[in-house]
Amino acid sequence: MLRSFLIGLVAGQRGITPLASIGVATYRGEVADNLPLQKLFHNPIVTAGAVAFAAAELAGDKMKSAPDRTIPIGLGVRAITAAYAGAALAPRGQQVTGAAVAVAAAMVSSYIGLSMRKATMAKVGQTPSGLVEDALVVGSGLAIANPSLVEGSPLEVRH
Repeated sequence: MLRSFLIGLVAGQRGITPLASIGVATYRGEVADNLPLQKLFHNPIVTAGAVAFAAAELAGDKMKSAPDRTIPIGLGVRAITAAYAGAALAPRGQQVTGAAVAVAAAMVSSYIGLSMRKATMAKVGQTPSGLVEDALVVGSGLAIANPSLVEGSPLEVRH
């Protein structure tokens, strides 16, 4: 359940990154494709599309007009992608619990992350703080969903 919790933390910061991370992991064969529509990620175009949407979100985050992640639509997207990713990373037979754990983590971390980001933005600005956050979130998302990318990773794949 650790991976479900961790991907929920990622979802709290960037709504589409968990989906892209699961897409890459499914394409690479690191996550079983046992959820609805997940087999689509075996198609490189579908996986690339998820990654492109995640990249667009990262770029949009740097715009002055970017809304806070805690607006209702932002929280809704985070809840949906966290649930899907949390279920995909949960141990077999525990997908509902994995989804719930990920959604709870995403909701709490959205508010904590926003508070931290605002404090950092006041010191270094929107773009630099966003780029650091992006690096942490994308790197974490990929490592959580694709533990073989991190040699000696304590995150086991249990599917």
